[in-house]
Amino acid sequence: MATKKLTWLLPCAVVLAMLAVMAQLGWEHTHGGIQRHHLLNDATLPAISNDWGLVVLPLLGALAGWVVTRRVRAKPSSLPPAVAGCLGALLAGVALSTAFVTGGEPAATNVMLGILAASVVLPVYRAEYLFGFVLGMTFVFGPVLPAIVACVPMLISAVSRLVVWRGATWVLGRFATR
Repeated sequence: MATKKLTWLLPCAVVLAMLAVMAQLGWEHTHGGIQRHHLLNDATLPAISNDWGLVVLPLLGALAGWVVTRRVRAKPSSLPPAVAGCLGALLAGVALSTAFVTGGEPAATNVMLGILAASVVLPVYRAEYLFGFVLGMTFVFGPVLPAIVACVPMLISAVSRLVVWRGATWVLGRFATR
């Protein structure tokens, strides 16, 4: 595939996001009204309407499409890992949503702990991971709360991969040259 013709990725991500959020909002509208989710599942805290998904999810799709397109133009072999990362994060979001909806609190906790553990090794701070995770959780929680929740694994991943791993590599390199 010629990397110059990779103009389809960003519009496809935005269209996928719009279709997902419109399907979710359409379902909610016809089944009792568009839901609102309270922060930390506490009714005393502010609620966030799923209407915000019309803004949040397409923006995340555009960000992911733009970042991956730039990365692939610089290094064409980076497309398969980006797609795999997005699909893996999508499956993690679906697994977490399913565990939560089925009432499996221990299962939801285990899935979240698995995501946090994976974030130490995998580059989940990248936009395609965020997009996949939020897309996977959209039909249960809307896109705003999953985007907020995703900040924790993203921060862990960024610190571990960009600071700790690089620092450890530098230290080992210093010892290896002696």
